[in-house]
Amino acid sequence: MTKNIKKLTLKDVAERLNVSTATISNAFNRPDQLSAHLRENILSECEKMGYFGPNAAARSLRTGRTGIVGIVLSDDLSYSLTDPVANQFLKGMAEVFEANEYNMLLLSSDHVEQDAQSRMQSSMVDGFIVYGHKPQQCINAPWLMPNKNIITVDSFIPGTTSVNIENHSGAYRVANHALQHKPESVAILGLSLLDTDRVCRIREDELFDRAASISIQRLHGYFEALEEHELSVPSEHIWNIPENNHKQAYQAAREALTMAQRPQLLLCMSDCIAIAAVQAALHLGLRVPEDLQVVGFDGIAESANIHPSITTIHQHTVEKGRVAAEVFLGLREARDVVLETELVVRESCPSITEPA
Repeated sequence: MTKNIKKLTLKDVAERLNVSTATISNAFNRPDQLSAHLRENILSECEKMGYFGPNAAARSLRTGRTGIVGIVLSDDLSYSLTDPVANQFLKGMAEVFEANEYNMLLLSSDHVEQDAQSRMQSSMVDGFIVYGHKPQQCINAPWLMPNKNIITVDSFIPGTTSVNIENHSGAYRVANHALQHKPESVAILGLSLLDTDRVCRIREDELFDRAASISIQRLHGYFEALEEHELSVPSEHIWNIPENNHKQAYQAAREALTMAQRPQLLLCMSDCIAIAAVQAALHLGLRVPEDLQVVGFDGIAESANIHPSITTIHQHTVEKGRVAAEVFLGLREARDVVLETELVVRESCPSITEPA
């Protein structure tokens, strides 16, 4: 009579050896990540247990899955790997996928076209996580395939499960806080509001659809707070910044701060923009927050480390990456997720102190 022997999983082996699944996987697939002594001990113990490592080819034949997820990024790979928000999002996903023996294939939507290469990439993956896409990038996109598992993050694509944050309410909260200072003039430094690569002021008829763009949601959050304070911002006081980088943000901030009617408050759609705005203000001889209040959005580490530090909306970016990966893998229910944000008050726009 043949004895039924349970096949050991990566998780089983990790628990027996009291190490992480990533350490076991590295011992077989990425020896440079471990010391030679630790790797030899792990491989020796695995051999005694009859475990000979995660085999992607065998798993693909057995399950019909490749064990690879395509991560489609809205920006160039070089930018996404250095942008503090995208970087932390990728980190959160990597933690979950590594623990579940999945690999990530990073793709830039700017270079994903409907050709032989993109069809080959689609055949290599079990599905896609689409991060931060603007509406114009979703038209006839080759990764929108009916037979693939697709999760969208920081964007909205009909027919897909999405993971987002409180963009509208977060923007409303930070604007409402800033407006307690009762500024006479306000300007908005927006991010990817228009389909253009130019730093420019907006025309309302050029704006993306509100339902498809997280930037438009933040803009309407600002508008709601402004309306409650009986203020309005004309379109010539709203800038479009195509990319979340210092150079473009600094240009927009300097243009705003040299207007005849200089704003006393800048509502910035990212911390990177807010940091550039503070630097532009200081270079122009303005005091922050005495002459100008500035608020950001994202809660990146740099916003707390500069002086004056940035009042902002903090989003849990690493957790967002974890959630997206868990939804993709079926470890969470396949339904839309909206993660909470937090108002963080710092030096660039402090709280109003009541007179004694």
